[in-house]
Amino acid sequence: MKYFVACLALVSLAFAEIGSSPVIGSERTRNLRGLDYAPMLFEYHRQTMDEGRHFFTYPRRDTTFRKDFYKNHQNAMAFFESDSSASHKFAIAVSPILGIDYKSSSVLSDTKWASSTRGDTIWPSIDGGLFIRGFADSLDFDLDARIYSEGHSSKKPKSYDHEVFDVQSSDEGDGGIDYVSYARYRAHLAFNYAWARLQLARDVLHWGPGYYNNLSLNQFALPYNMLSLDLMFGPLRVYSIYADLRVNSWSYSKDNLNDRNLYAHRYELALKNVTIGISELQVLYNENKPWLFVPIAPLFIEKGNYSERVNNGALAFDVNVQLFKTARVYGEFFLDDMESPYAVIQNRYSNNRWAAMFGFQVARDMEVKGKFLQLGTIAEIARVEPFTYCHYDTARAQIAHLGLPIGNPNGPNSLTIDWTVYSRLFWNASSKFFFSLHNQWLWKGIDDGSNLDDPYKTKRKKFIDKAPLQYTIAPSFNYSGRYTSFELELILGENRGVFSRATFHW
Repeated sequence: MKYFVACLALVSLAFAEIGSSPVIGSERTRNLRGLDYAPMLFEYHRQTMDEGRHFFTYPRRDTTFRKDFYKNHQNAMAFFESDSSASHKFAIAVSPILGIDYKSSSVLSDTKWASSTRGDTIWPSIDGGLFIRGFADSLDFDLDARIYSEGHSSKKPKSYDHEVFDVQSSDEGDGGIDYVSYARYRAHLAFNYAWARLQLARDVLHWGPGYYNNLSLNQFALPYNMLSLDLMFGPLRVYSIYADLRVNSWSYSKDNLNDRNLYAHRYELALKNVTIGISELQVLYNENKPWLFVPIAPLFIEKGNYSERVNNGALAFDVNVQLFKTARVYGEFFLDDMESPYAVIQNRYSNNRWAAMFGFQVARDMEVKGKFLQLGTIAEIARVEPFTYCHYDTARAQIAHLGLPIGNPNGPNSLTIDWTVYSRLFWNASSKFFFSLHNQWLWKGIDDGSNLDDPYKTKRKKFIDKAPLQYTIAPSFNYSGRYTSFELELILGENRGVFSRATFHW
């Protein structure tokens, strides 16, 4: 028993070190990776087992950030803090980050839901930058900014993370590519007052109890700039946001001279073992209505006050039930549009656009020879009807950013099953090992309504009709230490890829 208590203290320390940002946020699977691997997976692991209220609105404030700041960040490359007698309290930590990646994949990185593939190997891929975090009185902040330089085997390289990049070539003709360069960042700046948090950020929102397949706002979207207001009233959380979305996936496109604005509210009630959430979205094209940011303004009603041609709204309901502090079951229903409740049940025509997701997670912590071990499995199934997230015309008010959905990552007209088993072993106070095996079965439709840019028309819809099965199995391994980490991911099956990375952090 004494070993298990020691292990609990060890994992608490490790979680404190992981929580080096003022927010608990989404995964970073494309870029800006740090020392830790799959932190949100283990945030859900914790919520599967912990007592108390369970909230599923991210990013959200890490209340231990300021309290444990000195303990967690005093060994940073640069550390500044106010004098203990000063009335103005502040502290700032600055750490350099350096990473090197090898990426090789058969999948076209910026495919528009097509099954065509091309091979590309990215080597070397080097990134370097600074991670700055701190607080000043009631203000907290962080900035993770990196510059990337990549070599590509393809003569016409595509962006691995779907964002803008620059191709640097010494030959303006048909010569080879010298290298690719770009910069990325995520940041948060927030003012806290007891039950309220007002925040400016560049990040990704993730709302709901699902991990892979949340339907309204999903962590696997591309980052966007946002303003958020987080209100807490005991078991009730009210979260309101405005976000600036880009219209076209090609950053230099003139389509991006137009505006796509997102307003969204989430109302979450966390009871003892049950959490109920309602999320509502409204996307405006070349219109901006600041009133929609007000949390008490119901977007599904306000939508009728604006031109239907330039606004797109959706409503989602989700529930999470914790079972015996060992498991949880959850689901979400997303309604983009409907002719009538009966027509949704009939489900024949494209003006009934909806999606549904169901999942479960099982988690257990144990001690093995004095080491703390976490084990778990998570599985989800999601169905997204044709034309969901789409709109009347190409590149207008789609529920999308840079050509990808901000909701379910597989987009309209898709059926997905994800199943992962995972484990994490804490070797000592600064080292841990992670292993997972992720299986995915994906059917992606090929008819009208399968692409985000398909203009919406009322017609008989076909759900994944004759869509081929795309099965992949992906083992992954990670070692995380105090200053270094190493990760390796393999993708086998219909699509193939190898990803490895070494990270150095001070």
